[in-house]
Amino acid sequence: MHELSLAGSILAIVEQAAARDGFARVARLQLEAGRLSGVEPEALRFALAAVAPGTCLDGAELLIDEPAALGTCADCGQVEPVLERGQACPRCGSPRLVPQGGDRLRVVELLVAD
Repeated sequence: MHELSLAGSILAIVEQAAARDGFARVARLQLEAGRLSGVEPEALRFALAAVAPGTCLDGAELLIDEPAALGTCADCGQVEPVLERGQACPRCGSPRLVPQGGDRLRVVELLVAD
């Protein structure tokens, strides 16, 4: 489960921000895990819950957005949301729907507690 490794990296990013900006606790952590990122949001939630106790993330609300990618069909030029790799173009059926974006995991926002 690579989500545990990702959770450790996210915790490290948050702890670096806490050290830099002088806060002790996070009230809300908002992440973006694109549909093509290879991240399973529920597994990431579980992994973050496992690493959070005793850290500045302990008790934080976790929001994970899952944006779709946009893809352009190389055959007909149609632009469509891409929900999974290998998705065919809904207009012409071509397997050459080229995704753009939707493949990142990133910290979007930290709301710190007093």
